[in-house]
Order: sequence, then C-alpha cells, then structure tokens
Amino acid sequence: MAGEASSVVSDLVNFLNASPTAFHAVDEAKKLLKSAGYEQVSEREDWRLEAGKRYFFTRNHSTIVAFAIGKKYVAGNGFHIVGAHTDSPCLKLKPVSKVTKVGYLEVGVQTYGGGLWHTWFDRDLTVAGRVIIREEKDGSVLYSHHLVRVEEPIMRIPTLAIHLDRGADGFKVNTQSHLLPVLATSIKAELNKVVAVNGPAESGVQTDEKKTNQSTTTTNSKHHSLLLQLIASKVGCKPDDICDFELQACDTQPSIVAGATKEFIFSGRLDNLCMSFCSLKALIDATSSESSLEDETGVRMVALFDHEEVGSNSAQGAGSPVMLNALSRITSSFGSDSKLLEKAIQRSFLVSADMAHALHPNYTEKHEDNHQPKLHGGLVVKNNANQRYATNAVTSFIFKEIATNHNLPIQDFVVRNDMGCGSTIGPILASGVGIRTVDVGAPQLSMHSIREMCAVDDVKHSYEHFKAYYREFSRLDTKITVDI
Repeated sequence: MAGEASSVVSDLVNFLNASPTAFHAVDEAKKLLKSAGYEQVSEREDWRLEAGKRYFFTRNHSTIVAFAIGKKYVAGNGFHIVGAHTDSPCLKLKPVSKVTKVGYLEVGVQTYGGGLWHTWFDRDLTVAGRVIIREEKDGSVLYSHHLVRVEEPIMRIPTLAIHLDRGADGFKVNTQSHLLPVLATSIKAELNKVVAVNGPAESGVQTDEKKTNQSTTTTNSKHHSLLLQLIASKVGCKPDDICDFELQACDTQPSIVAGATKEFIFSGRLDNLCMSFCSLKALIDATSSESSLEDETGVRMVALFDHEEVGSNSAQGAGSPVMLNALSRITSSFGSDSKLLEKAIQRSFLVSADMAHALHPNYTEKHEDNHQPKLHGGLVVKNNANQRYATNAVTSFIFKEIATNHNLPIQDFVVRNDMGCGSTIGPILASGVGIRTVDVGAPQLSMHSIREMCAVDDVKHSYEHFKAYYREFSRLDTKITVDI
C-alpha cells in the first residue's frame, strides 16, 4: 500500500510536467486510459457498450470522460462520478499576437481566469497548445489538430526596476499594457529570419497553392514569423502550413517534490490537475483487475472538464450537456425506456473535486477559527449555505463515512461571512443534472499563482479516498434512506 501511494506522487509529478495545457492533460489521460485497457468511443458514432467493459471519450481534446461499467449493471442503476477540471489560469495568445514596440518583439496575450498575474513576471516562459495544420495527402488537402510545446524558455515578462517605480502604492499590474512577454529584439529577429522561398502564384484560377499563400500571408501578419518558425519546427511542418492555433504562455520550471523534508510539491496548475490526476488514477486502479467490476451494479466514472476557471459555459465545460449526454447514452445502451435515465440520476453521486484553500501561516486571519484546513490533513469537504458549493448533510456524510472506514483524514471548510466565496463545477452539475453532489478538494497554498504548492501526503490521501469511493459507494448507498 505504501509503495503504491508513493508511486502516485511521482506519477502526479510526471503528469504535471507532461501537461502544460488542458489539451496536453487530456492527451496524457488518454495514454493512461489506453494503457489500462480502456477503449475510446466517439460522440459522433453509435456506442456498443458491454457490462464489465471500460471506455472513454473526449470533447474538443480538452475534456475527457472515462467510465467502467459494472458486470451487474442494468439500465437505471446509478453512476459514481468524480468530476474535476483540466484548465488553470494562464495567459493565452491573442488572435493577433504580433506586437512591436521600441525595438522589441512582444507577444500579445489575454488573461484567462483569475490568475495572480504579478507572479508571471520574471519567469522563464514558453508556449504550448494546439495548432491546426494543413496537410496534403493523395492529392487532397486535409486539416489536422496537433499538440505543440516549445520546451526551452523563449519569452519573459520583465518587471520595472524599483528605481523607475518609486510610487507609494506599490506594484500594480495593468493587464493590458504590462503583461506582454518579450520574445526578441527586432534587430536580432531580422538577423535570424529564415527567408521562405516561395514561387509566385499564377494569376487566374484560385488554386490550393494560391489559397495557401494567401492564408500564410494572413498568418504572418497576425503573428511574428520568428514565433511561427519555432512552432513549425516543433510540429514538423512549414510555417506556411499553420492555419491557426490556440497557444498559451507556460512556465518552464518543472514540477518537483521539494521542501527540507520533501513533504511538498511545487508546481504550476495544481489547481486542478492534482485532483484530475488523483481521480483518474483512482478510477483506473479501482477497475484494473479482472474481479474489480464483478459485483459492481453501477458505472464508475471520471469527468475532467475544460473552462471551469471561466464559468464552464462552453461546449466542453461542465455547463454543457456533456455529462447528461454521457449518462443518457450509457443508460440507453442497456435499456430503451426514457424514464430509466431519470431513475439513474437519482441513484447517482458526484464528487466535485477541486483544490481547497489551506490555512496560510502568514495570513491566518483569512480563515475562521473553526474551519482551518491544513496541509497533510486530507481532503477538505467544502460547505456554503448559499450553494456556492453543492455539499449537504447527506452527501457530506457519505464521503466522510468512506474516510472513516479507511482511517483517512478529512477536514471541513466554510468561508468567513465577511469574505466572498468561490465556486466549482459542483453546483453547476448538481443543478443542471439533478445529481447528489459533495464538493471536496486537497488543501493547497498559492492558488492561482504561476507556482503553487501542496503536500505529498494529501496527494496520497486523495487517491486512496477516491479509490475507496469507487469501490464502496454502491454498497454504502443501499444503507441510506432519504425521500421516503
């Protein structure tokens, strides 16, 4: 058990280092699921599902849903779900990112989510994301999605020297004018420019070649050619073949286990790739053996959504029908009665897993005395009377009972009455689907910084808690009486 838990930490660090964007996180999740025997299905095709089998699908390559169907499952039985999100606050490149000022090539970015933007200054940055590439195959032009990541540091947002900023108000970030990463100086970019040799397109008919040249001209006018060359070299194509992209600035410092006693993880994107990974690995390990689904009457599921940091209102966010669609398609694969889905939802349970605020030693006044989650203290059950979290007495009890049965630590959190409260995908899915929900998360410090921290022990606790939930919820739920 100890060795298994220890490997979870190293596996998480590897997952974080391989996942600079939501697209990469989903790609890594796909690899883990496939290696564990999960079969990919497509939302564009019919599903032919079997009890005792394991499946997954992606949407936009930034949201992924995986599920394992119990061998004793019948239509109308419940779903046991852990939901998390793949996105984190970051700086995303603008549709026109080409900025040139006083001899510098800068990259235009827009803020995504509620980041601590001052932490992005003086960091060694790069870019990662996805690109749409034009490819010729058998005389036809096709367009494909490719992930890209420039490993080396290529950008930096320099702070203003204190000698030039003697204001009494301290450092304040103007996100429009101060947050532009410097890519290069104009003169060095000119000296290093790679001149593309393109023959003139013939006049008259709009050939594919002529359209390509026009598209390239448009792309080059929107983005620095130096940046396009770097991206093309990583993808293995010509800059001319890049049709469009979704890229973001990323820190190049790797995630590590650190601290004087190696008790912490220092990393970007712990919110919420830590919960995404722990829930994914828990599902895989709770369904990996031949006998793991033998007595399961429900469906064990993990759902990792994009766009939580900006409200979840997208085709692949938790506010979309993706969850309801998945439940409906699985249920209808085993029974044609439309009322079975309604019954299944009322028998289902969602653990909304999103990182929690640990007590900060330098700002203890930000937590009230009776609710001070601490590092190493296990998962935090989040409560809010105004439904910013979806936890209630029943859902809290269920999750805590699993902790008690396995001697796992558990904590409670309520925000101070004189402070605003954040939210999660929990209330969105609870209200949109009608599913019982508990909001939980591992405690962390520096949330929404470019560099966050959490405790090694809480990674282990989270993994064990989620795994126990998958294995035991069906039996525990039969002992609970409500609404009769």
